[in-house]
Amino acid sequence: MDGNTLQILIAMVIYMAVVIGIGLLYAKRANKNSEEYYLGGRSLGPWITAMSAEASDMSGWLLMGLPGVAYWCGLADAFWTAFGLAVGTYLNWLIVSKRLRRYSVRANNSITLPEFFSNRFRENKKTIMLIAATFILIFFTVYAASCFVTCGKLFSTLFGAPYVSMMILGAVFVLLYTLLGGFLAESASDFMQSIVMIVALVVVVVVGTVRVGGLDVVLDNARQIPGFLEFFGLATPVLDDAGKQVVEAGKPLFGEAADYGILTVCSMMAWGLGYFGMPQVLLRFMAIRKEEELTRSRRIAMIWVVISLAVAVFIGIMGRQLYPDAHLTGGAAENIFITLATTSLPALLAGFVMAGILAATISSSDSYLLIAASAFAKNIFQGICKKNATDKQVMTISRITLLCLVLIGVVIALDENSVIFQIVSFAWAGFGATFGPLMLFSLFWKRTNKAGAIAGMVSGAGMVFLWKLVISGLGGVFAIYELLPAFIFSSICIVVVSLLTKKPSAEIEADFEAVRSGAVEEV
Repeated sequence: MDGNTLQILIAMVIYMAVVIGIGLLYAKRANKNSEEYYLGGRSLGPWITAMSAEASDMSGWLLMGLPGVAYWCGLADAFWTAFGLAVGTYLNWLIVSKRLRRYSVRANNSITLPEFFSNRFRENKKTIMLIAATFILIFFTVYAASCFVTCGKLFSTLFGAPYVSMMILGAVFVLLYTLLGGFLAESASDFMQSIVMIVALVVVVVVGTVRVGGLDVVLDNARQIPGFLEFFGLATPVLDDAGKQVVEAGKPLFGEAADYGILTVCSMMAWGLGYFGMPQVLLRFMAIRKEEELTRSRRIAMIWVVISLAVAVFIGIMGRQLYPDAHLTGGAAENIFITLATTSLPALLAGFVMAGILAATISSSDSYLLIAASAFAKNIFQGICKKNATDKQVMTISRITLLCLVLIGVVIALDENSVIFQIVSFAWAGFGATFGPLMLFSLFWKRTNKAGAIAGMVSGAGMVFLWKLVISGLGGVFAIYELLPAFIFSSICIVVVSLLTKKPSAEIEADFEAVRSGAVEEV
């Protein structure tokens, strides 16, 4: 190990030590009871609510996946995805956050998303809870796998170690940390990690721009690649038989720009719909100490999101100027941020920037694992299988579930050629279509009933799988992002089934009216 690599390792070890320290700080309180462990006792302030929500949401794909897309095929895909995410973030904070905070209290002080849906419809047989918890387990396991892929790519690229070994090492660290501190530790560390992430992005883009000779040089280079800097065009790398981009005289080859029509734009912007069903974000709305503080949180979150997304996209564009032939596959392109940081910055500073990737990965994976574990331990084990289970038993089952989820995630992440952006896009669609329509209708349409809720979840999730695995293969208009048709189909099913079945009881309607009027007492 040379001196530069050693400095990078030292910086990352320091960072991880701080993260572990935060876990230890909150460990005693987190293990007090399940409400503290899963929701932090509804005690989050506006800054931590905002920053931890966005850090847990963005994950390693912000620093690797999104720049990789921009590096590989240009501006359009990355820009419209980022634009959709920014709009979705704003609308989620604006129209969902306060109503959900209030409704989760009214719904028997619900502390998990499946519990909220179940209590919202006052069900005796916990069918909604079981279905919601099952889908959370499925999609968050996939999500966690994407984080492990990020860890593996990061450590193997930095230290030249085998991908699988490094991926497993990252997964073990995430598991230990999640076991240690629970939701409060996760949220506090996410706040710190959101700062590390945005600083890492800004530092790399500023240093890289100066190094290349200014913004004009970056843009001029991008314009020379057909479709690379267009909002309605797409660069198409010329690939050889092995799937690698062809390089001649040190210059990667591109074909003619591909068309990028309005349907494709809508497909990429559909990423924003996913926010309405993202458990890791929705839980922050439920956990804030006062509903009134969500307005300040929204403003903080939007500033962070807009800056982070814009800089991440630009890093990919800039990377094509500095390292045009360094990454010759779509999967390898996701390492452009690492390449820029390690070659443009002093080793010790690069180490802290690399900690930004680790920060993004940890902040997301611990959220995913914690929510998935709560779905099984709190909602399935205690909510359905053993209703008289003690808090201690729930916590024990939660930890066993965490271990099992990590093992499954590791198996999914074994392929080092996995593209982080693609893994995340599938899980994002799953959550967005399964829970997004139901969340909106539950909060804003009084006629929504239990049958409609079940139909919405099952149809949304089912359509994601059907569209991704079968229909999209037809190409043409059917190649759109599966979240869009699945979201629409789920919404239709909720409305149709709710209208065709018995209307909600008077008690459920009274809950809805109390929440709408703001007549909800704090717990």
